[in-house]
Amino acid sequence: MNHIRTRIGAVGLTLVAGLAVAPTASAAPSAAETPTVEELRLDKAAPQEILRRSGFDTVAPEFARALERADSYAQAERAAVQQGARLWQRAVDRAQGRGPAGGDLSRDDDRPLYWARLGMTREVREWEPEFALTDAQRDKLLGKLEVSSRGQDAIRYPQAKGVKRILVTGFDPFTLDRDIRISNPSGASALALDGTTIQTADGPARIETAMFPVRWKDFTDGMVERALRSALPQVDLFTTVSQGRVGRFDVERTNGAWRGGFGDNLNTGVPETVPVTDPASQPQWTSTTLPYAEIVAANTGRFPVYDNTSVTEIPAGGTTAVVRPTGPTPGSTARAGGGGDYLSNEIAYRATLLRDRLGLHDSLPGGHVHTPVLQFGTGNTDPATGAVTDAEFVQNRLDIIAQVRTILTVAVEAAS
Repeated sequence: MNHIRTRIGAVGLTLVAGLAVAPTASAAPSAAETPTVEELRLDKAAPQEILRRSGFDTVAPEFARALERADSYAQAERAAVQQGARLWQRAVDRAQGRGPAGGDLSRDDDRPLYWARLGMTREVREWEPEFALTDAQRDKLLGKLEVSSRGQDAIRYPQAKGVKRILVTGFDPFTLDRDIRISNPSGASALALDGTTIQTADGPARIETAMFPVRWKDFTDGMVERALRSALPQVDLFTTVSQGRVGRFDVERTNGAWRGGFGDNLNTGVPETVPVTDPASQPQWTSTTLPYAEIVAANTGRFPVYDNTSVTEIPAGGTTAVVRPTGPTPGSTARAGGGGDYLSNEIAYRATLLRDRLGLHDSLPGGHVHTPVLQFGTGNTDPATGAVTDAEFVQNRLDIIAQVRTILTVAVEAAS
């Protein structure tokens, strides 16, 4: 993400709902819900144009018809899982050149997936079935849809011998009230790389990806840990990815246990310590185990890549936050990691903390990479009058995706 306040990253791959519970006689039926702030942005012109020019404008209406055909919660849940997974695969296929483009919007665009998913979640929220549906069941449907449409339940690696395994996460677009047209190159990279194989000096490496929302609540509810807990022990390297600063990549050395509270895609957020399970054992800082020196030294593409060591901390015994260019000092309290105090820092913190709690710190290379900010072309910078895409915008995104792929190649080779 952009650098808002201290420094925040874009947020760049799980919400696993529980088993369906049949409504009891005492369970009050759920009334249709009001669409969220995030879903209401769908009604603006730019999202509608993006959906139309990609062919993804059919996704929500088709899902609505599937819900209307459901005669029970179980049928509705199947529809949410199946159509969510279909949306994810359709977005991956489009990004990788398979199947119809559905319109003239470039295939590398991550935005059709984002806006189509919101159309689907709004359908769930507004749905009033003939059978009784509890609030808990409606929430479960939304959870199932989020997981399946983000690829979070589709992280699977082939059993082939000698094939390395890489896990990459990306994020939805964000700061949409500033510019509704915005795209997130971390999300575009996730779509372009999912299920692909890269050739390294040590042989092939398979990449699996997943997408995450820019919402504090989902992270509080444990989405990251549920998505990654079973995957991390299987992989040879992982990196969470998000959008960072203009004109540069950053490999973030240190992640902090602090939320700065900048508004998410629901326009919510408060400053607080990152809420995790077992807070008594929660460290203030976690660190990358990616081979950052080798990544920075390599010629990976158009944009320079930096080893970012800076953090913001309250020193031990102090009360005022200070910037530490070379990293945290002993006993300090986190106020921003290298990736800031937004959700990109948080996914990096949570993923690396999970790595450490699984006992993988010394054996699993993992951390966070910030991509450059994805910029529109010259003359197309006004959100009120600008086009939803342009040639420079597309080329910038393609260059970032290509460089992410090369960074992964370098990282796997260096870590072998």
